[in-house]
Amino acid sequence: MENNEILHQSVASLSALLTAKELSAAEVTDVFLRHLRDREGEVGAFLTVCGEQAADAAAEIDRRRAAGEALPPLAGVPMALKDNLCTKGILTTCASQMLRGFVPPYDATVWEKLRGQGTILLGKLNMDEFAMGSTNENSSFHPTRNPRNLAHVPGGSSGGSAAAVAARQVPFSLGSDTGGSIRQPASFCGVVGMKPTYGRVSRYGLVAFASSLDQIGPLTNDVRDNALILNVIAGQDPRDATSSPLPVPDYTADLEKGVKGMVIGVPKQFFAHGITDEVKQAVLQAAKTLEGLGARIEELSLPSVDYALPAYYVLSSAEASSNLSRFDGVRYGYRAGAYEDITDLYRNSRSEGFGSEVKLRIMLGSFALSSGYYDAYYKKAQQVRTLIRQELDSALKTCDVILSPVSPTTAFKLGERTDDPLQMYLSDVYTVPANIAGLPALSLPCGVGAEGLPIGMQLLGRAFDEATLYRVGHAFEQTRTEV
Repeated sequence: MENNEILHQSVASLSALLTAKELSAAEVTDVFLRHLRDREGEVGAFLTVCGEQAADAAAEIDRRRAAGEALPPLAGVPMALKDNLCTKGILTTCASQMLRGFVPPYDATVWEKLRGQGTILLGKLNMDEFAMGSTNENSSFHPTRNPRNLAHVPGGSSGGSAAAVAARQVPFSLGSDTGGSIRQPASFCGVVGMKPTYGRVSRYGLVAFASSLDQIGPLTNDVRDNALILNVIAGQDPRDATSSPLPVPDYTADLEKGVKGMVIGVPKQFFAHGITDEVKQAVLQAAKTLEGLGARIEELSLPSVDYALPAYYVLSSAEASSNLSRFDGVRYGYRAGAYEDITDLYRNSRSEGFGSEVKLRIMLGSFALSSGYYDAYYKKAQQVRTLIRQELDSALKTCDVILSPVSPTTAFKLGERTDDPLQMYLSDVYTVPANIAGLPALSLPCGVGAEGLPIGMQLLGRAFDEATLYRVGHAFEQTRTEV
């Protein structure tokens, strides 16, 4: 098989070829590593490449397979992890100077599970520092570029995770999603991204941004592959008290059942001001396509979602200010070289170690939690959170899934919004409700806009009902012709 053919195989196809011994793990790993390095200079998706470790792991998989050992389906399939997921013995920096050179002594649960399946880790992926950003331009090391158009951003904060999959540097990756950080870059780069239900996937080993919002999920080139990966990483973890004890279904089981008889809600608030015409038309056309497949489309009204974005930034910044307080130059993280006393040490270490966006959110969060402002901001945001959850739960009693855009626009140019944080934050306006409510949401391509930039649609569903999202997404995906 030619190298280019290998690069364009799905995870499911690679698994079948490896199991049948038509390809070796060493061969597949070598092809992806070569391509990774060829593209990396222009894309910049990686912070660490684990070439030697990957080659050794692949050789071990081949040895075990040659010895007749029954191996898991994903054995020998390459992948990569966002750099806020801890990996024992491998750098984990969160794209921050604060953690430059940090090598964790333990593995995140999701990587333990994937390594147990025999997947091959090719490296750690670039991101916005501490997962705070929507473009990957907040990385302390270098920006990532969108493989579909290198002058444009890949989205964020899991921009490296989406770009690596879109550039075929890896067949799949993992990212984290606090307010859209898997789905928005998936939309911008034209790949599939899942934000699972809060508690469906263990957060143990994920460097926390906002603990009540963060969730880990897969990015892939098609829906089936995404479901295959969620099968592996989902499940309860005794090391994460917020992980759910509910059993994990086979997310691939219902993919072929189609959407006939299903009700798909379309919230009118998501198609009002701010959305570009090309995005609006692509998502509405997707609704017509699903209607043609037998689904019933119903317009919804979700008035409280207009308050989701401000509530999200208060809640996430408050939790970030608390979570990042441990990085003080004494217990964790970078320590300043010059200081006069302990207060000076804290101030200089945090000033030099954190980037501007992280500092901005820490200050915003500290303000929202401060005496005299707690009730006006943090408490009010929690009340809005309850309203949004109730509104979405009510809507999902009358429909099976909610269809919306992922972002109001396609990927914008590098540097275009760095001086306008409010415009930057608006790119998450459709994604934050799922995190606030703890519900699952799937992003998948539904069109192509100007300059060849992908357009994504979002499917939001009931808690722990990722299977229905995959079913609808797969049915729609089968109607698509463009890559």
